[in-house]
Amino acid sequence: MTKSRSRKKKKESNDFPKIGVYVCHCGTNIAGSVNIEEVVNYSKTLSNVSIVRDHMYLCSEQGQNLIKDDIQKDGITRVVAACCSPRTHEEIFRKTLNSTDLNKYLYEQVNIRDQCSWPHIKDKENATKKAMTLVKSGVYRAIELEPLEDRKLPVLKSTLVIGGGISGINAALDLARDGYKVYLVEKNPSIGGKMAQLDKTFPTNDCSACILAPMMVDISNNPNVELLTYSEVENVSGHIGNYHIVVRKKQTSVDWNKCNGCGDCSIVCPVKVDNEFNCNMDKRKAIYIQFQQAIPMKAVIDKTKCIKCKLCEKRCQVGAIDITKNDDEYVEFDVGSIIVATGYDLFDPNKKAEYDYDHPNVITSLELERMMCASGPTKGEILRPSDNRTPHTVSFIQCVGSRDEKTNDYCSRICCTYSIKHARLLKEKYPDMDIYIHYIDLRCFGKGYEEYYRMAREKGVKFIRGRISQVDSIGDRLEVSGDDDTLGEQISVIADLVVLAVAMESPKDSKNLANLLNISTDKTGFFKEIHPKLKPVSTDSDGIFIAGACQGPKEIPDAVSQGKAAASAASSLMSKGEIGVEPLFAQVIDEFCAKCRTCESLCTYKAIKYIEDENKIEVDIALCKGCGVCSAACPSSAIKANHFTNSQVRMQILALTGGLK
Repeated sequence: MTKSRSRKKKKESNDFPKIGVYVCHCGTNIAGSVNIEEVVNYSKTLSNVSIVRDHMYLCSEQGQNLIKDDIQKDGITRVVAACCSPRTHEEIFRKTLNSTDLNKYLYEQVNIRDQCSWPHIKDKENATKKAMTLVKSGVYRAIELEPLEDRKLPVLKSTLVIGGGISGINAALDLARDGYKVYLVEKNPSIGGKMAQLDKTFPTNDCSACILAPMMVDISNNPNVELLTYSEVENVSGHIGNYHIVVRKKQTSVDWNKCNGCGDCSIVCPVKVDNEFNCNMDKRKAIYIQFQQAIPMKAVIDKTKCIKCKLCEKRCQVGAIDITKNDDEYVEFDVGSIIVATGYDLFDPNKKAEYDYDHPNVITSLELERMMCASGPTKGEILRPSDNRTPHTVSFIQCVGSRDEKTNDYCSRICCTYSIKHARLLKEKYPDMDIYIHYIDLRCFGKGYEEYYRMAREKGVKFIRGRISQVDSIGDRLEVSGDDDTLGEQISVIADLVVLAVAMESPKDSKNLANLLNISTDKTGFFKEIHPKLKPVSTDSDGIFIAGACQGPKEIPDAVSQGKAAASAASSLMSKGEIGVEPLFAQVIDEFCAKCRTCESLCTYKAIKYIEDENKIEVDIALCKGCGVCSAACPSSAIKANHFTNSQVRMQILALTGGLK
């Protein structure tokens, strides 16, 4: 059977291919701006074209069967589809070719929707001419296409998860429960992420720790999970199915195998520094446990603050502390896939000088969240930082750092709802408190959120639509000035406490991590998915997935869903033990190669290496993305880019520029 198919595919590369051209209406997406009949008639005049058909929806089952029948009954050996984007639909057509034993790489797709119909929606004549030109280029490229075969690579059944927040925890747990080895790397001393800092979660106002803590314990108890907290990924090499990882474990000067988390060391430490976990609203010691439910519950010495008095070392009953330890440790391991779930950072409100964040009574939403928490700096009481008194009037300012061309033009999605949560919780604890929420547009989009918002109004929370222009201090109070768009007038609210709903931003180190992993970021620094609808957790580096707020602002349920989706994608990859790799890689023609190594210096994916012992250039097919940079730059024409050979590209160019009729 295999030999028979092999002979057939060899026959497919003959010099006189029979080409079938299929033009899609896509409802009115294409047919509304392109004259389909003219495109069909023109296609019939092109060289080697044997059959031309049009169909309302070529990607439908009926459309696919149409192509399949022509291949099987009429001996079509090349297929050109004039339809939508190959980015979303190419795989559908390739599978159809494969089902008929026609090599799937003998298929060419021209995008007459995105490149003709949509951009020229009011110019049908030129849209049609452009569509005909694109079809011609596709046909002449198809003549030069060659059958190719996918390669198989082994896949290790282990995963690296970068980031120990709610998304990374869910991804790690799902994979570990399925029997895969998981390495969970977290840069902080404990897993938990931003969710560990929250008091309640909307819209149910559940205790955040009550949801998160059991999952953290599950992670620590799962034998398939190796926790690497207070650690950072230092280097990543290899390819899908076999990545080599180097992790730097920051020195804690505490032997975690001995430490029992008793906290005695912190009691005797004389050094007090700002507590980052509580947003610098109280102090911690130079040796500390990050928070009360920390996993692992182990002490860490902040080497930048420690004065080396050794009081902690003397106090430790189990001999876990050694101040002289300074060197970081490095751990190396191999994995088959990687999930990035590094979360988000918060916008720095100092960039919005008009809101006077330097004033002690102007705080961020996360600072208010820590105040509300029973384990927070004020033990659950809402107190003005300036005088530790309960405020009577609180103003919330929305979209601080969001929906602003000077900072971030995107919506952070969660700010409206978490401000409503804060307002409701304040009203429940302090019924007489006056609360104002100043918003641009109120965006409460989730399940149960409208009711959540309505209940806040019923409790007496005042919602004022309009931008706030300035926050000024008046004695020990604050004047919040801005617009009321509903009344069409300027307003001024005298408040005791102002809360800034700051934007979610990409992690500060996202660019460095993106370079390390060879994945893309968008203009705002968030990691970029291949397609927001069809491949929302996949990246342009095979085997590397993204999840949670590192991909873009999102709430907890969405972060959990993406973590589970990324785990599912990684599991699907690893479950088979091997992966098919498209043959769209570069090949070196040794007899032409001058060993100048130009290709090696230009390869973004580090897929090309000079083998000194053998004096030759070698391409790692698992790393190569077939971008063609090496082939274009080679002065000796010694590199062939599969599926984008010189002859194929040349025919396309000639067709597009009028060199072929």
